[in-house]
Amino acid sequence: MKSNKFTTLLIFTLGVSFTSFCQETFTIAFGSCNNQKLNNPFWEDILSLQPDVWVWGGDNIYADTNNMRKMERMYKTQKNVKSYKKLTTKIPILATWDDHDYGKNDAGVEFKMKNESQQLFLDFLDVPKNSPRRKQQGVYHSKTFKTSNGNIKVIVLDTRYFRTSLTKGTNGQRFQPNKYNEGTILGKTQWKWLTSELTNSTAIFTIVVSSIQILPKEHGFEKWANFPHEVDKLFSLIKKSTNTNVILLSGDRHISEFSKTNINGLKYPIIDFTSSGLTHAYSSFSSEENNFRIGNVVNSLSYGTLLLDLKTKKATFQMRGKNKSILQEINQIYP
Repeated sequence: MKSNKFTTLLIFTLGVSFTSFCQETFTIAFGSCNNQKLNNPFWEDILSLQPDVWVWGGDNIYADTNNMRKMERMYKTQKNVKSYKKLTTKIPILATWDDHDYGKNDAGVEFKMKNESQQLFLDFLDVPKNSPRRKQQGVYHSKTFKTSNGNIKVIVLDTRYFRTSLTKGTNGQRFQPNKYNEGTILGKTQWKWLTSELTNSTAIFTIVVSSIQILPKEHGFEKWANFPHEVDKLFSLIKKSTNTNVILLSGDRHISEFSKTNINGLKYPIIDFTSSGLTHAYSSFSSEENNFRIGNVVNSLSYGTLLLDLKTKKATFQMRGKNKSILQEINQIYP
């Protein structure tokens, strides 16, 4: 799709600071699947867009190790990437993790080094040593950005620390859905926290960040649909959150795509914007069923930008490639 010139103009003129008095558009840049050993091509482009926040969607480094000294070195490698380091001095950074920066491929609650790994993750984000997040189990957190035209809330989920066992798949699929009501992604404590965070949100937009996809259910990899009861629980919670508009962001897949569905009784559609492939992408991707997909799959290096117009309540979802090119775009007006 062609870019919206008016929207693009707003990125540069109004997306300067999350405390800007006259701010009408709030810009979120996000992405996932970033190998610290590979070229990081996007940081200068992202910084030039002057987003209000950068959100890591998981696999922020590729560690896959129980050796915490090794993991620490990997985080330092990423942290010392010159253009990324520059970005961290200019805009706020929020983040969740996925399996490769958690420490083990497809791992969940059983990973023995998760507490040590969490501390290194928080070190990477420069979270103060006396922060409550240092004592909390799991990396979930939220932040509300306030502007004169309304607030934006970003809720970052942890789909690793509490996630119980997956069911091995058949017919060539890695995993298949668990029996209904079997297992959990978020765990009791995080679900209780998320319920409060969502139902009490009065922000114009509430952005929920998950490292794994929430809507797609046909593929055989990790996804919320492997726990179908958890998807229903989330939808029920969103439906009860009547004072905000919820948008989903996800990563993990090394492709980028838009997924969209309607929840009966909800006045707006739910969009799951997957952005994945900051340093490496599923370039040989040919096809994969996703009944919720709108538009096309992007299987080249990309990151996402989400432009939120606080006056008109229009959200512009953009997949961006090299030289800030817009690879695909959709728009949605919220009530």
